[in-house]
Amino acid sequence: MKKQLIMAIIILSTITAKAQNADWANIKKYEDANSKVPSPQKNEKRIVYMGDSLTDLWMTLDSSFFVGKPYFNRGISGQTTGQMLVRFREDVINLKPTVVVILAGVNDIAENNGPSKLEDVFGNIVSMAELAKANHIKVVLSSVLPALTIPWRQTINAAPKVKELNEMLKAYADKNHIVYIDYFTAMVDDRGGLPLKFSKDGVHPTLEGYKVMEPLAEKAINEALKN
Repeated sequence: MKKQLIMAIIILSTITAKAQNADWANIKKYEDANSKVPSPQKNEKRIVYMGDSLTDLWMTLDSSFFVGKPYFNRGISGQTTGQMLVRFREDVINLKPTVVVILAGVNDIAENNGPSKLEDVFGNIVSMAELAKANHIKVVLSSVLPALTIPWRQTINAAPKVKELNEMLKAYADKNHIVYIDYFTAMVDDRGGLPLKFSKDGVHPTLEGYKVMEPLAEKAINEALKN
């Protein structure tokens, strides 16, 4: 009886794990919304914002930034760069944007899907950029925002990893003539993190934080469109 119970628990755990991992990249999240997106109109400069919770919450905290513009928010909270890479075709390429703005990396540093090397995180972002370029989509790469610690991973010293990843992204952008948004420099405080006015938890921007990011994003998009 005890063996049967143990086997039942193992089977149930396996089924649960498979169900949770059936859509690991959460491709279903925007599937319906994507199906309703029409082909771009003539002279439309469509922009897709690709990212994690920092992009996802942007729509919640300041929806006015997106209203009335050809902007499509495709952020999913908690996602790592690997998950974004998997859904990049569905949530970016298939929408036929002129520009994609990629903001990613903090959840990899937080080890949301387990430990990962910064080289691999960087590689995932580069892969998204290369996929976009191969499909005639202009790329805007965003720096990771300042972060001293991760609220849900207190043991991780995030600051040096954020700095190193940003240096890799900036070097790649410069070498490949890609527009780079330096949110980090615009928002960092003297501790090397986000000040309270820009973030309550040290990672996710407040409305005031997004108000700093928005003109930087639009300037970068305009620059990409001119290139």
